[in-house]
Amino acid sequence: MDAQGRGRADNIDPADQWVLNPSTGEYELRLTPSAPQSAVPGPRRAAPANAGAGRGRSAAPEREQERDTPLPGMPGQVPPPRRRRGVPEDDPLPGRRRSRGPEKKKSKAKKVLLWTGGTMAFVMVAATAAGYLYLKHLEGNVQTTDVGTAGKSGFSKDEAFNILIIGTDKRTGKGNEKYGDAGSVGHADTTILLHVSKDRSNATALSIPRDLVVDIPDCPTKLPDGTEKVIPGTQDVRFNTSLGQFERDPGCTMRTVKEVTGISPDHFMMADFNAVKTLTTAVGGVEVCVAKAVNDKDSKLKLPAGKSTVEGEQALAFVRTRHSFGNQGDLDRIKVQQQFLSSLMRKMASSDTLSDASKLIRLAEAATKALTVDTGIGNVSTLKDVALELKKVPTKNITFMTVPVIDNPADGVVRKTVIVNPVTAPQVFDSIRDDVSFTSVKQEKAKEKAAVAARLKGPKSEASEVRVQIMNGGAPGGSAQETLSYLQNDEGVTKSENAGNAPAELAKTTLEYAPDQADQARRLAAIMGLSGAALKPGKSVTNSQGLPTMTLTLGKDFKGAGVPLTGPAKAPAVEGQSTADKVQCAK
Repeated sequence: MDAQGRGRADNIDPADQWVLNPSTGEYELRLTPSAPQSAVPGPRRAAPANAGAGRGRSAAPEREQERDTPLPGMPGQVPPPRRRRGVPEDDPLPGRRRSRGPEKKKSKAKKVLLWTGGTMAFVMVAATAAGYLYLKHLEGNVQTTDVGTAGKSGFSKDEAFNILIIGTDKRTGKGNEKYGDAGSVGHADTTILLHVSKDRSNATALSIPRDLVVDIPDCPTKLPDGTEKVIPGTQDVRFNTSLGQFERDPGCTMRTVKEVTGISPDHFMMADFNAVKTLTTAVGGVEVCVAKAVNDKDSKLKLPAGKSTVEGEQALAFVRTRHSFGNQGDLDRIKVQQQFLSSLMRKMASSDTLSDASKLIRLAEAATKALTVDTGIGNVSTLKDVALELKKVPTKNITFMTVPVIDNPADGVVRKTVIVNPVTAPQVFDSIRDDVSFTSVKQEKAKEKAAVAARLKGPKSEASEVRVQIMNGGAPGGSAQETLSYLQNDEGVTKSENAGNAPAELAKTTLEYAPDQADQARRLAAIMGLSGAALKPGKSVTNSQGLPTMTLTLGKDFKGAGVPLTGPAKAPAVEGQSTADKVQCAK
């Protein structure tokens, strides 16, 4: 808005007229009247450098210079002030108001605009500075760990992402030594792999049992003193020892998750006992529900049947107790923890929290003090981006589930540990890796999937008519030649050739083809086990003989020649899965 629109004609922004009142120690808005214009035509004299000082406005030589620039056709002078209507031609001072009684006051509306405009400008500047300082303060709260190649170096708002959430059993912090095992090195007591879909329509929170028997790989680790060493892996051990044991860091837990599930965590967030206490207190408590009254002597949890609100020590007792629910094992405790996290998510996303500035500040303080994260997301700005992306996911489409497991036959009669269910678990892992939702998603996405699937429908060429060049875009070395041999010798795709490495690596295998090659593309998709999503209508290229050909680029998902690459169209139903919008009572 220009100066005239604000009721002034001298280009003075009210936001520039805030001055400190020495009597009150506060800033006040002082609007000075416009200086009278000179009655003499021609260039004005430059104002002194300190003109206006002490009146709440500073001199602006550049602005004066701009005003005094001669107009085209009038070198060396500026036009005189315009004469107001009704002022006689012989008025000796045409640029000065004539005394015709008291000056008419500005309207009340204009005064309001002047004051609110100046106030808002001042507040915005102050808020920007304060906000920046506060963000730097919060950033100082966050602890970081360098996990090297186990995680990513940054965060992308345009891609699906996986965050490994780790709750340790380390007893550091006020009041936590009473929970026993005070010397714990901080094992991975509670671990959740959170996958957020690329389109933010859904998310999956996959709990990993601490008593799951796994093989822990070798782990390059940075020690507290800055030195690096590789911690040797171990076989057939509990998952929770992937952290803390033998000085293993969260990067080792991330590598173990990849070893077990085939899913690569991009980042991690780790919290200890204090996080549960401080976060629940910051939001004013979390509502939980139990099917029957609880009086657990070990965790000190005491709740009546039905709904209750817990925070602080009581909230920690709720997520730690195991002897009051189900068969008193870790798998039933995981269900209770998932119900608790669902309730915490609902509370954090509620209007009561989002509209309460003091509650948000307490939450920001508690969250940043409670977290240890990898250096890839170790600044508050990036953590804010992660939170905003997660906030886009509807709670009804956030699915909680546990890795499908069976009792470990090596335990004998006493069942203490579990192993991955070899039949049902791979389907779950594949669905998460292929970004398939475990809940219903938007209708638009369903239509898009239908359109992609339609690429596979239609006539198919004979294998001998398929012309394709094969490139390696992230698959293991030698995969292009291996595929070429398979296609030519086993499938009769004789018009194929190895084109070497692709210009860039791809996460998923793709087949690009021109519209008139659709029949060939469908045949090759059937041979290779490619999904409709892998087919990319585009243009053909020429092969070594100068003939038009399709391009098959083997991505990081390539599993070997002859192994189908078709991802699951629909995620499997998992026993015990739930969504974050449902209120459940622990049993």
